[in-house]
Amino acid sequence: MAVKIFSGRATTYLAEKVAHAYGEPLGKVDYQQFSDGEMSPYIGESVRGHDVFIVQSTFAPADNFMELLLMIDAAKRASASNVNVIIPYFGYARQDRKDKPRVAIAAKLIANLLSAAGANRIMTCDLHADQIQGFFDIPLDHLDGNYIFVPYLKSLNLPNIMFASPDVGGIKRARSFAKFFNAELAVCDKYRKEANKVESMRLIGEVEGKDVILVDDLVDTGGTLCKAAGLLKEKGANTVRAICTHPVLSGKAYENIQSSVLEELVVSDTIPLKQQVSKIKVLTVSDLFAKAIRKIHDHESISSLFIRL
Repeated sequence: MAVKIFSGRATTYLAEKVAHAYGEPLGKVDYQQFSDGEMSPYIGESVRGHDVFIVQSTFAPADNFMELLLMIDAAKRASASNVNVIIPYFGYARQDRKDKPRVAIAAKLIANLLSAAGANRIMTCDLHADQIQGFFDIPLDHLDGNYIFVPYLKSLNLPNIMFASPDVGGIKRARSFAKFFNAELAVCDKYRKEANKVESMRLIGEVEGKDVILVDDLVDTGGTLCKAAGLLKEKGANTVRAICTHPVLSGKAYENIQSSVLEELVVSDTIPLKQQVSKIKVLTVSDLFAKAIRKIHDHESISSLFIRL
């Protein structure tokens, strides 16, 4: 049973690197677009009896997710042996619970739709909330961005490294890095009245003279991250960097990052950058996903792809 790797249009830039790292050409997909915007992807080669991997992140617009569902259905109807879906960035993951009355749990809805479309397996990276894994009734491989970030942080050889979370919700993620590097931990406690707007923030921990690394799973407008970085510098931090797996970067994010006190923001290529900014450094997850494809195809454990923090 051979492996065939395909990509949706939104993530071709990454899928090409994954296919190259795996050692196979990216499969051919053609697209028909009706005048009203309706799309119809067409797999341009036989997949009968093959182990198919479809790469597509589900960042905005919603058409990216609809295109992914259509590709899954097309592969299933073309008699693919297995349809494995690689979602480097799993969109709608921030809506993972009912935090107020009469709202949708979008992450669960997305999981249901992927299963209904015919996906046999899901592979993703750094979900916003670990419990989303439980929303799926099919196997889900939750890969870890630590695979690319830990070697990079080691290469910096920072003399007084310390880790910080930009909010209380990210303490677990930041603490795991602090434990691995045998470093201290600080927390920026923020208060919000509405989404994407931070009203106030206070620091828990001593950061004077430290080289602080802020840790988060994604950066959206950059407001929280930049405010946290400014607070850390005010409290005496020597340098402040940030690592965030998913560069959503909406609104004035690029401007916010570039004008902030951050030395650099290190992200992965799960989402393509809309513009090049000197303070943003991109590390690729292509090798991580290529190795995971090989292990899944060979029915091997993927545990070796995790750096245990």
